[in-house]
Amino acid sequence: MSDPSPPDPITEAFEAQRDRLHGVAHRMLGSHADAEDVVQEAWLRLSRYDTATIHNLAGWLTTVVGRISLDVLRARQTHPVAPYDDQLPELVVTVDDGPAPEDDVALADSVGLALLVVLESLGPNERLAFVLHDLFAVPFDEIGQILGKSTDATKMLASRARRKVQATGRPTVAGREQREVVQAFLAAARRGDFEGLLRVLDPEVRLTVDTSDGVVVILGATKVAAGAQLSAAAGARGRAVLVNGLPGIVSWREDGAPLSVIAFTVADGRIAGIAVVTDPARLASIDLPDPG
Repeated sequence: MSDPSPPDPITEAFEAQRDRLHGVAHRMLGSHADAEDVVQEAWLRLSRYDTATIHNLAGWLTTVVGRISLDVLRARQTHPVAPYDDQLPELVVTVDDGPAPEDDVALADSVGLALLVVLESLGPNERLAFVLHDLFAVPFDEIGQILGKSTDATKMLASRARRKVQATGRPTVAGREQREVVQAFLAAARRGDFEGLLRVLDPEVRLTVDTSDGVVVILGATKVAAGAQLSAAAGARGRAVLVNGLPGIVSWREDGAPLSVIAFTVADGRIAGIAVVTDPARLASIDLPDPG
């Protein structure tokens, strides 16, 4: 009986890079599904390429993933879609007992989700420069080759993106101020106070609603405040929780079935992002606390 064929070294090398490449694409696109598509496309391009001419496979693959992700981001600007098909993957919902020291895992989860929300405000070139350099330590000259820009111009893009991220006050775990902003929002929603909602919403707030019919994305304070679905979910009385470290609320129907889970991203004293889950199937899969 003949020995099995030895593993292909290129395949092994690619698989060793897969998780890192997925991380790059996910930070760029905010979607695990889109990131997986990008990584698969990178593999197809590698399989058709003369690998003997590649001197740095990790760098080559990062460049390819960056370029494909950039194309996806630019296409979104022309044909907007909902990039957060998995805005809150593997939701961890815990009772909010008030401000308390959080462990490193909770902090990492909340920063990761909040950063994705902040990155949505960056242009495609800014996002690429920031993600590749600040998060994955790719040299500016290599990023410049992807963007077709000089090293100095690429540094300026990353610097501008960094200022935007810092100006947004990238949220970490839920603090007292964040809770107060969320409580003001919920109170306004229960009163049907449109002006009150506008006062606590960032003008460019992003609302993502995961329903049984799919994902709906609404942009802008006026449209979000006017959203009947959000008002109904937020207006229902529920229990304060932390959703992956972010302030949130769970509400239930009269029969005890969960109605919704809402997570808020608060930045610079206003709500910059709201993620709502109302899909009964997804709610059933989440380990929720008792109504209390």
